[in-house]
Amino acid sequence: MDNEIFVKKCKQMIVDLYNKRKGSLHRGITVDQLFVVWLSKTLQNNKALLATKIEGDGLYFEITYNGDKQEFYIDVYKKQENIVLLIDGDLL
Repeated sequence: MDNEIFVKKCKQMIVDLYNKRKGSLHRGITVDQLFVVWLSKTLQNNKALLATKIEGDGLYFEITYNGDKQEFYIDVYKKQENIVLLIDGDLL
């Protein structure tokens, strides 16, 4: 699948999934609030990592397209923390 088409489909799937599962305490999102962090195409397969522009959201969406089976898979991750390490490995 072409990268541009893949990203467009990814964004729409994320919006649909997020808005369906958001609950009453959260606002819905739009495709304009998503951005691509990483994108790869190998043979007939595609994979992308997308995130929201919503401050404090911390959600990452990994979407894989299996070209052999014509299936999409979505994994959702939540950033727990950001730990700073010194060059010598000591924890700050």
